[in-house]
Amino acid sequence: MSKPLKLVAANDTFGALLALGEVLADKQALFITPPEVNGLMPSIHNLPDEVGADVALIVESSGSTGTPKRSHLSVSALLASAHAAHLRLGGPGQWLLALPINFIAGANVLVRSLVAETQPVMMNTAVPFTAEGFSRAASMLTGSRRYTSLVPTQLERLATAVHHDDLLLAQLKRFDAILVGGQAANPSTLERLRSLGVKLVETYGMTETCGGCVYDGQPLEGVAVELVGESRIKISGATLANEWVAEGGFITNDLGEFDEQQNLRVLGRIDRVIASGGVKVSLDRVEQLAAQVPGVVEIAASAILDSEWGQRVGIAYQGSPEVADSIAEALAETLGPAGKPVRVIRVDKLPRLANGKPDLLAIKRIFEEN
Repeated sequence: MSKPLKLVAANDTFGALLALGEVLADKQALFITPPEVNGLMPSIHNLPDEVGADVALIVESSGSTGTPKRSHLSVSALLASAHAAHLRLGGPGQWLLALPINFIAGANVLVRSLVAETQPVMMNTAVPFTAEGFSRAASMLTGSRRYTSLVPTQLERLATAVHHDDLLLAQLKRFDAILVGGQAANPSTLERLRSLGVKLVETYGMTETCGGCVYDGQPLEGVAVELVGESRIKISGATLANEWVAEGGFITNDLGEFDEQQNLRVLGRIDRVIASGGVKVSLDRVEQLAAQVPGVVEIAASAILDSEWGQRVGIAYQGSPEVADSIAEALAETLGPAGKPVRVIRVDKLPRLANGKPDLLAIKRIFEEN
């Protein structure tokens, strides 16, 4: 048995909300395309007119390290993710949409709104995210419980603005939970906002797991996490994409460990671990440490080929020009010579994908072209 596959553009958020209602009723499947440009839908290839009964939503990954991949999510996976999230957060609520809906985090906001039977407040995600726009949208929330999902880049902009915007801080404190995911957030930013009374929840997951399925280190109800092989994170359970259900779980490209309280700590992507002079260095760890240097706004690390060391660390950052040496010194002190960057390039803006994640391929080109 098959059902029709509907296409809706990402800038038609209300149309997508209505379409997802039909999806959850199992009447159709949906693929949310990138935004329309000048009223024209983008060219989409290799999508059928109809899909199998077990397909509800087809979602394309961000493709930060290469070619995007499509995951096929079932109605049961979408509902399991929504119910588990609400259970962990304290109950259904009203959501604010601040992320593009053609990626899983944004689509989940709409799904969870439908499950909660609440009207989401939807920002225009086709324009650059600003603290002023977020504060204005947040003021429109009327629900007794309030949620939103953000990526670290958006959180950094809000954290910068609260220094001189008391109204924004008041709006942030009204949220029962602000989910932060997509990549590791700056620990100092999280700590500072939490000290001001902002309720932040660090999430971990990906398109293949129907988005964030580990909150503050603990898997959601119906989700299991284990470490396999070289400490790679494996996720199984009710939120898996169809492609991985038969496999019994999805083995990610991320390395992890459990702390004494059995909270999952994500160490970084296995394909972002370089060998520098025979020593393994995680570029994700490099970014986490460098982001804590005062004066750094945003930062990204990349591998640079080296005839003697094999690979060395390169840093591109946005921030004060005076802190370049401080970044190198901080990394050398913690990670040793192998982790010390051989190049530190200051940029006006780090290249990012439409969903806010760093564009790792474009960042790599910065070092190739400079």
